[in-house]
Amino acid sequence: MRSYDIVVIGGGPAGLAAAKSAAESGCRSILLIERDTKLGGILNQCIHNGFGLSHFGEELTGPEYAFRAFEELKTINQGDHPPVEILLDTFVMEITSDKKIFAMNKKDGYFEISAKAIILAMGCREKARGALAIPGTRPAGVMTAGLAQHYVNIDGYMVGKKVVILGSGDIGLIMARRMVLEGAEVLACIEIAPQPGGLARNVTQCLEDYGIPLYLRRTVTAIHGKDRLSGITVSEVDEKYTPIPGTEMEIECDTLLLSCGLIPENELSRKAGLAIDPKTGGPFSSDVHETSVPGIFACGNVLHVHDLADNVTKESIEAGKAAAAYVAGASSTSQQAISSPKVFPGKVVKPVGEKEMNTDPSVRTMTCIICPRGCTLTVTTGENPTVTGNACPRGKAYGIAEVTHPMRTLTTTIRVRLEDGSLSRISVKSKGEIPKDEIRSLAEKIHHTIISAPVSVGDEVIPGVVATSAT
Repeated sequence: MRSYDIVVIGGGPAGLAAAKSAAESGCRSILLIERDTKLGGILNQCIHNGFGLSHFGEELTGPEYAFRAFEELKTINQGDHPPVEILLDTFVMEITSDKKIFAMNKKDGYFEISAKAIILAMGCREKARGALAIPGTRPAGVMTAGLAQHYVNIDGYMVGKKVVILGSGDIGLIMARRMVLEGAEVLACIEIAPQPGGLARNVTQCLEDYGIPLYLRRTVTAIHGKDRLSGITVSEVDEKYTPIPGTEMEIECDTLLLSCGLIPENELSRKAGLAIDPKTGGPFSSDVHETSVPGIFACGNVLHVHDLADNVTKESIEAGKAAAAYVAGASSTSQQAISSPKVFPGKVVKPVGEKEMNTDPSVRTMTCIICPRGCTLTVTTGENPTVTGNACPRGKAYGIAEVTHPMRTLTTTIRVRLEDGSLSRISVKSKGEIPKDEIRSLAEKIHHTIISAPVSVGDEVIPGVVATSAT
């Protein structure tokens, strides 16, 4: 049986930060287990930008954030005896309250690990159709937005041609834009609540930029089709979210993407006997992220779903320090489990959804997309535009640019011919912001381009386009 001081389960942003933090705190026997074949977790398929503003001080794509996080871990994981051992392509089957871990992989088969402390960093998963109770048949073409994201961004498969998004969570909003850039027609985004579920900046740059209508206070009440989805029925809902008879609207489509919320991935937590908070779906935890079982810590989206990966990293650094202190024999600062997760400064406030009507053509109201805060800007147009409502100088510059020469960053994928002749795919982005009206033409150019391996992060693969992941 293998033995370690600390075992971290999950190699996404939470696991990477927790392992690094524990090593920096003096622990020299750490195992990081990841079920995928590479580290980074869900970030590898999140090719859009919007990550890293807090932790790294610049806006990055998901793969770039994962790359930077791994590079940070490598800085302390050097020498003949690196403190963090990494085990990829390994699935954890069970953990116990006495900190035994049962795992399996192709090389070692089924094996047992003993730990003095465990850090849970398994992330979260999407609510599937079964949890939504949508009536109708079960045709192909109905899937979660995250699954579609993996198909399109990792595998290079198109999931449909005429698409509807149910739910306005950030993944759904981002996939609405992504599907348009891949050539699909996105007919609508349907939201049961009176306001969008995602960030205001994503409503602007993913829906409004591409003319995709957002229908609030509505939901899907029927699915049509036998082998393949042929259409859906959408109905308005009342204050109790009950469909209102007589308000039905039919939409012909071949794909329905579900973006209806995230749930902490806590099957292992339950098997270990951890007390689960019904409000968050994650374990109850102390102020140092220790669960109801001493020596088992939790951080990131497995504890509670976060708005920002930067906040996941911050919380996981704290959990790594606390686990290292536990192993060293220091007592926790608090053994009392609390149900309310910590709220970090800069916590995103969700948008109200409906903007005030403005009848003055010389005044424009808009949402700033520079950072997740999503300030509401009022811009007076003319020879010398003025901006109010911005919380920082970058917001002012954005407002002026938006009424004079709107700019955006394109993120997409490109095909790569590998050394063995096979085709793979990596994520790329425009080298800087480009005029908004040039986004589709550049995306089309990239779509018809095949580059040759090897490619490293930051390489300029075609003029004005750089790699954000590597071969």
